[in-house]
Amino acid sequence: QVQLVESGGGLVQAGGSLRLSCAASGRTFTTYVMGWFRQAPGKERELIAAINWSTSRMHYADSVKGRFTISRDSAKNTVYLQMNSLKPEDTAVYYCAASTTIRSVINNEYDYWGQGTQVTVSS
Repeated sequence: QVQLVESGGGLVQAGGSLRLSCAASGRTFTTYVMGWFRQAPGKERELIAAINWSTSRMHYADSVKGRFTISRDSAKNTVYLQMNSLKPEDTAVYYCAASTTIRSVINNEYDYWGQGTQVTVSS
């Protein structure tokens, strides 16, 4: 089993920045893709960024392009989300997730999820 532990959420002013971290640990596993999701009250969960572990190919939702950056540290099994120019509409619970099988990657599914961390942006 894989455990994902998130940190870095909090309360910030509009225009401010936060960096989220997600460290993976547990049994031996292969990381293919790690992603960041968010869910605001009353809204669907959405994928906002993802990174291919071996190639570093990245994907971003249009709503965060140019403001958020995903990165990873393979030695630490950790993925980061640098969030700049934060807006009130970025307020949500943010989750990290990992795809650890080829089948999951093909199906755009994630096998393991973090507990979520709250990000609140005041206007």
